[in-house]
Amino acid sequence: MPINIAPIAESDIPGAVTCIQQAFEADPYNNWYPNPWWMVFDKQNFSYTRNSVSLSIRCRWGMQHAIFRVAKDTADPDGKVLGVACWLPPSPTPTWSDYFGTWSLWASQLRMNLWHGRGGLNVKRYWIWKAAQARVQKELWTDPLGYYFCNIVTVLPEAQGKGVGKLLFKDVTDVADREGRKCYLESSRAEPNMAIYERMGFVLVKEMVCDDEGEAIRLYCMVREPRDVGDET
Repeated sequence: MPINIAPIAESDIPGAVTCIQQAFEADPYNNWYPNPWWMVFDKQNFSYTRNSVSLSIRCRWGMQHAIFRVAKDTADPDGKVLGVACWLPPSPTPTWSDYFGTWSLWASQLRMNLWHGRGGLNVKRYWIWKAAQARVQKELWTDPLGYYFCNIVTVLPEAQGKGVGKLLFKDVTDVADREGRKCYLESSRAEPNMAIYERMGFVLVKEMVCDDEGEAIRLYCMVREPRDVGDET
């Protein structure tokens, strides 16, 4: 299956949204409720419509302010999106463009909430996660060159195990290697994800605990050192 990795286009957004929703449906982060799992969405009140709008907003934001890629089978005439990756580029010193992008994303999400409501979003747990993430990144992100942050990589269940995810990683890790920069990710699964990431050069550096009065989830923070260009081991 010949796979092409390319920047996301407007026409790719519906397929990218579907890919993300399917890939994360059974993720521990999305199942923080009921006990014993952590969850930022109440499944009884979850709105796929609201979630689709939210993800579409983030896709459009990512087209301008992130490294947003989609994977497709070049032999597929329909151009179905098989995988999605969103990386945040290193930005040791935020620019005015960064500030404007953050503000525009916030404003778009606010309008969405006013129209669609929160769609089952557990606001308390969302902010527990964001606070823990901010603390950990402040502790770990010490390199003045900054980090390529793998915010999300997903592959449709039907396309998993065919090298699609590896290509989505390689698209950015090759750039990081040429620039001599580190990469960073936070995995919500120890197995099998960590072993997969380790094969691509990532090393576990910290476990992030998000705790809501005794109900907790662990996220696994991993860093990849830049490799010498041409080193595929």
